[in-house]
Amino acid sequence: MPRRLLILGSTGSIGTQAIDVVARSGGELEVVGLSAGRSWEPLVEQARALGVRRIALADPDAGARAAEAWTDGEVLVGPQGLVELVVSSGADLVLNAIVGSAGLGPTVATLGEGIDLALANKESLVVGGELVTALAEATGARLIPVDSEHTALHQLMAGLPVGAVERLVITASGGPFRGRSRAELAGVTVEEALRHPTWSMGGKITIDSATLMNKGLEVMEAHHLFGTPYERIDVVVHPQSIVHGLVDLVDGASLAHLGHPDMRIPIAYALHHPEAAPLPTRRLRLEEVGRLTFEPVDVDAFPCLRLAREAAVAGGTAPCVLNAANEVAVHAFLDGRLPFLGIPAVIEETLARLGTEPVRAFESLYEADRRARRAAADLVEARV
Repeated sequence: MPRRLLILGSTGSIGTQAIDVVARSGGELEVVGLSAGRSWEPLVEQARALGVRRIALADPDAGARAAEAWTDGEVLVGPQGLVELVVSSGADLVLNAIVGSAGLGPTVATLGEGIDLALANKESLVVGGELVTALAEATGARLIPVDSEHTALHQLMAGLPVGAVERLVITASGGPFRGRSRAELAGVTVEEALRHPTWSMGGKITIDSATLMNKGLEVMEAHHLFGTPYERIDVVVHPQSIVHGLVDLVDGASLAHLGHPDMRIPIAYALHHPEAAPLPTRRLRLEEVGRLTFEPVDVDAFPCLRLAREAAVAGGTAPCVLNAANEVAVHAFLDGRLPFLGIPAVIEETLARLGTEPVRAFESLYEADRRARRAAADLVEARV
């Protein structure tokens, strides 16, 4: 019997590459549902090609158009439609590739049903933290990362004895502005920020890479996935993007995960886990690479990493506030309403205004997210 797969965010970069992985699975994977935010036309095309009978769209207008154009199945709409798709899909595995905090609801629904989760939505762990991991533990659902860095760490740590790990190291390409000073970043354009030197990703994720906020979010994700204290998780800039993660052991040895950048590798790892699947990816030849270089992060030029660490250590609702403020600020930058250095400025001021509060239930996170978005939006408007 094939493993029944539900892909949330199927029209994005991760989703489309996941469909490629499914096509190469030799029938081991069967797609039973798809979702998108607003991109209803490519979603309907995917549904037709894969023979899927249920899809969901977060945007109601897009959902209405899809329902008119596609009569071969059911169209679910809005956040509740996403949750309904998860609960009623009969999936064995859900790939959550939704961008941003909108992915938290489907993550909670998936784990609450005891369904295994391949998680490409790092915000679920950034915002949900201990509540999400506790839910997975309570229902017995497996939580498998879909990310080059966390897949690397997941593989490296498999089978290691308790107490063997001293430190986790997440690598960063440095983004398009590696080596620039804070002053040199003042006037960078959206077009420049979207020119990532290594990965091809969506707009929001690419800007997070340019500010290094993505590494701050990944530090939080690693903390929750592996139960490692923040002081034992480091970030190092590695422009070649060949080494995706390192694990330092207590005996002084280090384990490294290497490979050419290709997101199909972590996607296939999560979708086929614990089995391995062959892929037609470029094989690593170190003699062809020649040199691998590493350097520290310039936290003066890229303060988002510092802000993320501070929010992580503060705990409570602070990571949720940081994430919400970042989403508002990044979209304002992409819309031309905020300069590049305005992104960390808005985040820092939002955190200063709202502080942190204890998290007792998911509802407190949703409320913190709403308040942070309002505060960040007000700060963006004040800067215009």
